[in-house]
Amino acid sequence: MAGLEQAAPNTGRVMFESEEARRLAEQERVARARRRQELELQRENILGQRTSNAGRRAALEAALKQIEAEIADLG
Repeated sequence: MAGLEQAAPNTGRVMFESEEARRLAEQERVARARRRQELELQRENILGQRTSNAGRRAALEAALKQIEAEIADLG
């Protein structure tokens, strides 16, 4: 199914050859936005936790690093 999308002239937007392709692209955009919001909430939760336990702190730092990498991957 190559060629389902193409750049619209002078608009910077993508035009789709079919309604199905447009619907699938919108579903993917919504799923990515939802995932990013989930990750942002997890990040806020971790940043709000305080602990004096070194092991727990290391686990929180590792989790934060992983979450921030996933956020970066989403763009």
